[in-house]
Amino acid sequence: MLSEREKMLAGELYLAADPELVGLRRAARRLTRRFNETTEDEVETRLEILRTLLGRCGSRLEIEPPFRCDYGANIEVGDGFYMNFDGVILDCAPVTIGENVLCGPGVHIYAATHPLDPEIRITGLETAKPVRIGDRVWLGGGVIVCPGVTIGDDTTIAAGSVVTRDVPAGVLAGGNPCRVIRPLAPR
Repeated sequence: MLSEREKMLAGELYLAADPELVGLRRAARRLTRRFNETTEDEVETRLEILRTLLGRCGSRLEIEPPFRCDYGANIEVGDGFYMNFDGVILDCAPVTIGENVLCGPGVHIYAATHPLDPEIRITGLETAKPVRIGDRVWLGGGVIVCPGVTIGDDTTIAAGSVVTRDVPAGVLAGGNPCRVIRPLAPR
């Protein structure tokens, strides 16, 4: 029999109120609270907290406080990751972010979702779908990336976009719902 954590990571219905999951979220909240209370002069302290919080991260990493996440351990970011103020990553499923990715202020990345059937939803069962963001992606300010989405390498998502489905590599995309606007010039 799978634990609720194993169900969550497998994309199955799981109970978020499970004591193990509650404990893991509380631990992540303690770390993010410490991180968010740091000052600009405490760069090494910030990096130490992020390396403890995140599942994997590159050597060059900068996240501006405040930052929030569910677990942290399910987040992998490549080298050269930058997230501006007010970033949120709900990592109930793996969130994999490539190298040299830039996030504007207020970017939210959601792996967490809920059943559409209200009878199931009111039981407290939830689900999650992995999110993958490729290398050299730029997410403009206020972008929301929804559960299960993959964004290809070298893509730019315009500010304020809501990304509800996969976006290919090498394009400018934007809007609500987010759509490809045009290809970007090859590198």
